[in-house]
Amino acid sequence: MSVYVLPAPSDRARALYDRMVVFMQEQVLPAEAAYAAHRAAAGPDGHEVPPVVEELKGAAKAAGLWNLFLPAESGLTQLEYAPIAELSGWSLDIGPEAINCAAPDTGNMELLHLLGTEQQRRDWLEPLLAGEIRSAFAMTEPEVASSDATNIATRIERDGDRYVVNGRKWWTSGAMDPRCAFFIVMGKTDPAAEAHRQQSMVIVPRDTPGVEVVRDLPVFGHHDQHGHAEVRFTDAAVPVGNIVGEEGGGFVAAQARLGPGRIHHCMRALGAAERALAMVVERASTRVAFGGPLIDQGVVRQQLAESRLEVEQARLLCHHACHVIDTQGNKAARDLVAMAKVAVPRAVTAVVDRAIQIHGGAGVTDVTPLAAMYGWHRAMRLFDGPDEVHLRSVAKAELRRTPVLTPPRG
Repeated sequence: MSVYVLPAPSDRARALYDRMVVFMQEQVLPAEAAYAAHRAAAGPDGHEVPPVVEELKGAAKAAGLWNLFLPAESGLTQLEYAPIAELSGWSLDIGPEAINCAAPDTGNMELLHLLGTEQQRRDWLEPLLAGEIRSAFAMTEPEVASSDATNIATRIERDGDRYVVNGRKWWTSGAMDPRCAFFIVMGKTDPAAEAHRQQSMVIVPRDTPGVEVVRDLPVFGHHDQHGHAEVRFTDAAVPVGNIVGEEGGGFVAAQARLGPGRIHHCMRALGAAERALAMVVERASTRVAFGGPLIDQGVVRQQLAESRLEVEQARLLCHHACHVIDTQGNKAARDLVAMAKVAVPRAVTAVVDRAIQIHGGAGVTDVTPLAAMYGWHRAMRLFDGPDEVHLRSVAKAELRRTPVLTPPRG
């Protein structure tokens, strides 16, 4: 294992970070109440956009905090972007979207930036970069074990100058948002081909005949504004020009898309852990039990210290992966990203769980954001690949590794 010294951020990256701190403290965090009130009034079946979201997007653009996730747009390295993304993770519902750095749009923008045709970039990438529309990524399916992407059963069949899509997807994040203008759909174009060349991706506009958004799926009972939908495609036909990359290149494209997406999820998740820790300190310092503040209890201090250890360890792994992405590319960082994708959600859910315990009954209700934070980051151990798949990859890499020293036998 090589040793890496992480470089210091540029002056511009430091300035953007400082600007992001102010933006989060003065605009995003205070806007959470208005966002929550609008969502509560709309009910679980209401997915319209709270007006405060568009207000924040305008403020972020004016502050130059826009599209920071994409190096070609921002000029930032992944390592420089990581602390900024972490700040946005303090307010997962609105922080990332406020700066146009929210999933699944970021992954779709990266995909179109890498593989999109000029027409696709004009029609879909540019409006996404401008924050005028949103999008969805349709990969996971209810009838197959989607941890193995080669299982995908949705068919994308060539019919003259068009592709016809038939299949059923779910956990299609973003599909319930009224601004969702298109899906990037992964399906099989050639079931007879080699296993990793059977799949392709096509752009399917939301208003295509044969596209049915069936229902929203809650995460631990919580319905997000953008939704995680079940979607049915029935003879949904699109022009052949809507293929993303090349026919048969869907599996490789999916890995190219999911790699940066995984590390971005990790960056934001660290922000949630930091918020939970800050809430623990505030709560335990002001809550009195057994004759003194909770913070004086040894068990609380130990939990606080354990949480700080886990967050710092997870952050170092995340930042190490970012540095390798920056210096050697996504492929070289694959194993580190897999490790981070396992380690970070584990750390975050442990930290949030302790915060819930210290907050008592308030921790499991919507009086605090902790329950929703726990639910989302527990789900993170499944989406973009479950822990078991990433651990399998890490183990395979370990078996290939040549140790620096050879241990003695016997």
